[in-house]
Amino acid sequence: MLEEMAGLGFNYVELSHGIRITLVPGILKALGQGVVKVSSVHNFCPLPAGVVHAAPNLFEPSVPATHGHEQEQWLRYSRRSLDFAAQVGARVMVVHLGSVRFFWFNPARQLRRFVRSHPDASPETDEGYRKVLSKAVAGVRKRQPRFWDQTRRSVDQLLPYAAEKGVLLGLENRERIEELPADADFPDFLKSLSLPEQGGYWHDAGHAELKERMGVITQRRLLEENEGRTLGFHLHDVSDDGFDHQPIGKGRIDFKMVRQFWKPHHLLVLELNPLVKTEDVVESRKRIEDLMAG
Repeated sequence: MLEEMAGLGFNYVELSHGIRITLVPGILKALGQGVVKVSSVHNFCPLPAGVVHAAPNLFEPSVPATHGHEQEQWLRYSRRSLDFAAQVGARVMVVHLGSVRFFWFNPARQLRRFVRSHPDASPETDEGYRKVLSKAVAGVRKRQPRFWDQTRRSVDQLLPYAAEKGVLLGLENRERIEELPADADFPDFLKSLSLPEQGGYWHDAGHAELKERMGVITQRRLLEENEGRTLGFHLHDVSDDGFDHQPIGKGRIDFKMVRQFWKPHHLLVLELNPLVKTEDVVESRKRIEDLMAG
């Protein structure tokens, strides 16, 4: 796996949440041989024993104690991922921060149903869409506090262990309105961390594009609001019909605009769909390198 990445011209890789525990011996062997280096890992990495599919939300930090032991499992396996991150020399561990859960009625589903039944509705001009969006966001916000409070406690519990291991937490923006944090909450959240220097913002360009198409927030605004706390980027394009993790340049994201926010210390990770053709992976790398050179 890592030899293939090196053969495509990559010197560094992110080890993602699809890494089965059976792959670890081979990964450590390749790293020992200098095939590539690891820039970052994505929680959970490696996956817990018995899990064989990508599962970044297998456990969520937002689940209150009254809902069982899921938060404890999140903390346990996040610490294991930090152990592995330190072992492979990663600088950052990218983390998802949970979601607002609904027992019966999730207002975000109403929004998704509206979009499916009104594919031509414009977030800017369609009054019906704006009403459904506003109602969905309000419904999520109303139920959010207990889940968001638990997420903040969970992250603060994890930060000292991350500091002990010398790994930063990259707190990632998400693509659904019921996922945490709400985009507008990021700046205050980052300021409130118990160890603020140990965590930062991780920008996923595809997720931001999907939110922009929904009319929730613009990608530029999200980048501007978190510019001073950004650690890195997941870079992938989004097709006209809303499929993300596409090759760079095969969708509608304005990467020239995104490039304005790249700094020398940032990690830039191509996060592409496994079905993307080899030549498109290479072309995506070249497009990003050309933007960096510019």
